[in-house]
Amino acid sequence: MRTGLLGLAAVFLGAFSAHFLLRDRGYVLINFAGYVIEMSVPALLVLLTLGYVVIRAMVALWRAPRRLGKAFADGQLKRSGAKLTRGLIHIAEGNWSKGERLLSQGLKGTDAPLINYLMAARAAQLQGGNERRDDWLKLAYEELPGAEIAILLTQAELQLEHAEYERALATLNRIEEMHPNHPVALALLAKTHRALQDWDRLIGILPRLGAAKLKAGDREQLTAEALAVYTARTDLTYEDLEELWSRLPAKTRDASQLIALYATGLSMLGRGDQAEREIRSALKKDWNEDLIIAYGRIETSEPAKRLKRAEQWLKSHAEDGVLLLTAARLCMAEELWGKARSYLESSLALAPRTDAYALYGRLLKQFGEDEDAALAFRSGLALVTGAVNELPALDAPRPAEEPANQSSSEDETA
Repeated sequence: MRTGLLGLAAVFLGAFSAHFLLRDRGYVLINFAGYVIEMSVPALLVLLTLGYVVIRAMVALWRAPRRLGKAFADGQLKRSGAKLTRGLIHIAEGNWSKGERLLSQGLKGTDAPLINYLMAARAAQLQGGNERRDDWLKLAYEELPGAEIAILLTQAELQLEHAEYERALATLNRIEEMHPNHPVALALLAKTHRALQDWDRLIGILPRLGAAKLKAGDREQLTAEALAVYTARTDLTYEDLEELWSRLPAKTRDASQLIALYATGLSMLGRGDQAEREIRSALKKDWNEDLIIAYGRIETSEPAKRLKRAEQWLKSHAEDGVLLLTAARLCMAEELWGKARSYLESSLALAPRTDAYALYGRLLKQFGEDEDAALAFRSGLALVTGAVNELPALDAPRPAEEPANQSSSEDETA
């Protein structure tokens, strides 16, 4: 429609112009540098039109190579992008060999080759080609030295996945020299130290893990494993433990599992009363299994007071199997064997646990019931091995019997 209107306008304009030009063709005189050119107005218009056409044609010819080159580059870029996409799809589908080949082919003409190199390296590792993996990463660095950190992080991650822990550590140390406290590098470094069981170095970077690119659960687990080793040291002092604990990230110190480990460490250093206060304070915020277990294992100056508090908690948590286990452990510490047996049997009925069966076995041996004690130990082992269904159930709870070294007035003492 638009083209038709323009054509119609051109016809009317031409007819209108021809009407005047045919009646009076006009006269043009050009005098320049001693040269004189005479012509009519229509002739001038024809010359100007031809000149314009010639100039446009020359400009188009001059720009043609550039346009052809751009068109070729755009086509190649489009083909490279298509090969990258197909390569990633094949890798995701498990066809690693074809994916690597397509990523290699897609390097020609791409303006962003880094992803091709990194994904090709991953595809090579998935096929077991570690040398080829390293070659891809080397090519990536040679072509893109500005992306060294990204390349080294990928290399360390791949080495860690392939259990090349020493090599991963060397790679991560290079990153540390260039970019200390890099969040991704810190996370990989912590995982590498754990894999190598280099607890001293892992403990050394615990205060920095707050900046690491880790899930909250992973950060807590890494810290818990290191803290468990740290608190078990024979040369640990109270000052050392307090210094490390104070340097941990605030969010980490709020984790119940870590508070339980910290309290256990305090108890081992003779600070049981402080440990008991830490656990009680934490339980007000989070009724947590780790804290309840730790409460039964620490040693305080008033163990009877701890038992009383545990029994008070049972009034509002009567069906908490872990709390019943802790109450049983506290009863055994006070030699209240009958109560301990009752709590343990209730705990096992609600929530069978390996440590509960072990404690129950010890208690049954105290009563001289060796066969039932052995069955309790085997039942606890079966929970670990998964062979629970192969064992007969323990007999139903029986009335508490007095162990040989316990007076008959135990219930009154309780």
